[in-house]
Amino acid sequence: MRKFLTALVVIPLGIFFVIFAVANRHLVTVSFDPFNSVTPTVAITLPLFVVIIAVAMLGVLAGGMATWFRQGRFRRAARQSEAEARQVRSELADLRTQAAREQRFAALPQGGIYGSAGRDKRGATL
Repeated sequence: MRKFLTALVVIPLGIFFVIFAVANRHLVTVSFDPFNSVTPTVAITLPLFVVIIAVAMLGVLAGGMATWFRQGRFRRAARQSEAEARQVRSELADLRTQAAREQRFAALPQGGIYGSAGRDKRGATL
């Protein structure tokens, strides 16, 4: 099902990018010189679709990084909670082992084979 949904999104998106690239093949000059617009020192000439797709990819990357950094405190809290839960599970296992050991010793008769009062099964004193 997941592969189907992925294909349902990726295939139309790929077709859209191909159509977009074919429709926007003309060259544009991208300038990184804000002071000299006539003859910029830092400029590059690329097809328009390359510029738009590159800017979109940079935007997705910047948004992902911003989200990653913003959610850092939640990841840290999750790690701390997981460590605490692991420690509590370990303590619980130790307590259960200790309780089972004490219960086993409590089930043994205290005063010998005839019980703690020194009487046999019929209640006669030994």
